[in-house]
Amino acid sequence: MASFDSLKREGSAPADGAWKRLVRWLRRRLPMGLYARSLLIVVIPMVLLQSVVAFVFMERHWQLVTQRLSSAVTNDIAAIVDLITTFPREGDIGQIVRIAREQLDLNITVEPGGELPPPRPKPFFEILDQILSEEISDQIRRPFWIDTVGNSKIVEIRIKLEDDRILRVYARRNQAYASNTHIFLVWMVGASLVLLTIAILFLRGQIRPILALASAAESFGKGQKIDDFAPRGADEIRRAGLAFILMRERIERQIEQRTAMLTGVSHDLRTILTRFKLQLALVGNNPDLESLNQDVEDMQNMLEGYLAFARGESEEDVGQLKLSDLMARLAAEAELYGKTLTTAIQGENEIHVRPNAFTRLISNLASNAYRYANTVHIEARQSSKWLTITVDDDGPGIPERSREDVFKPFFRLDEARNLDSSGTGLGLAVARDIARSHGGNVTLGDSPLGGLRATVRVPT
Repeated sequence: MASFDSLKREGSAPADGAWKRLVRWLRRRLPMGLYARSLLIVVIPMVLLQSVVAFVFMERHWQLVTQRLSSAVTNDIAAIVDLITTFPREGDIGQIVRIAREQLDLNITVEPGGELPPPRPKPFFEILDQILSEEISDQIRRPFWIDTVGNSKIVEIRIKLEDDRILRVYARRNQAYASNTHIFLVWMVGASLVLLTIAILFLRGQIRPILALASAAESFGKGQKIDDFAPRGADEIRRAGLAFILMRERIERQIEQRTAMLTGVSHDLRTILTRFKLQLALVGNNPDLESLNQDVEDMQNMLEGYLAFARGESEEDVGQLKLSDLMARLAAEAELYGKTLTTAIQGENEIHVRPNAFTRLISNLASNAYRYANTVHIEARQSSKWLTITVDDDGPGIPERSREDVFKPFFRLDEARNLDSSGTGLGLAVARDIARSHGGNVTLGDSPLGGLRATVRVPT
């Protein structure tokens, strides 16, 4: 039993692998959008159904009707051949021609002596030629020649009689062929197009609220204001839109409460620090109080850094910022630090961000690079979906194990490179907070210059 199970597993493994490859191939080929996939859900079953119906109709109805019509015409021709054979005199032939024309709707002539023309090439797909030839062979059983090729409304049939005479029969094509079949196909295709048009319009109406909800969520994730969003569409989409609005309101209230609390804390602590400074100033220059003065300055710096981190520039509106102006400002800072800075811009020059916050984000990263390196390279690349800014330097870098820890508030490195020598430990935390408020992130890695690479990636 164990060997049978192992053989069964080995046999099913190639089939499972082929099925998985087929699924992956389909996923790569199929569209990813909800609107396109919804259309496929509607179109594919309709096309399959019409294909099956058309095949069954062509195979059964069309062929059956054509066969019966061809059989009836062949019966009439067989009767004429029998009459001509039974009454071979000229006077009788004239009566037979009249009877065929008036009663059977066939135009015939009897030509004395002659041979049948060589067979014409058969068309690739001509059901009339095939069925009519089979009926003549089965019922009349004489040498014959037919011409059904072309768009003519007449079918010519020649039959060789026993006395070498040739019977020429001219019949209307619709007597032997179901020529109005295309009407069914036209109606079927036309009805399908009408149904597809209705389905497309209906799907567009259902997909539009989903796209609006996705756009509103994306804008809110980037920190942009949303004023014109209202739930629309089906009940489920309305419920999702209402849940998004309630979530947004809760987040905005939380941010407002945090900002109001921090404003109060800032006012109270600044008042206390101001009194400390005033009392220390009244004491005068006393060497014993220098450490206390330094502690007060450090406390003020930590307070300002913490408030900036917690506030996160969330109250600033989104606007336009020119990358060239930002690079010029960074170059001026590099001159003050006495460092070498090179810049590069690829793509559009203007970006859609919160200008002050984004400038502070890049300035923080650049200032850290100026502090610990001599050469800095900043490059901005803007595509249709992402804005990527890299800050490379030739400094000592950061150990890989600590690259995530440095983004934690108040975290300080014991290594040679401390990213925040001011003592607050909020430099990179503020930078990542601003990047994430734009819907992006800040990551650290190894620089081609030998130091640290800071990468800012935000959606455009």
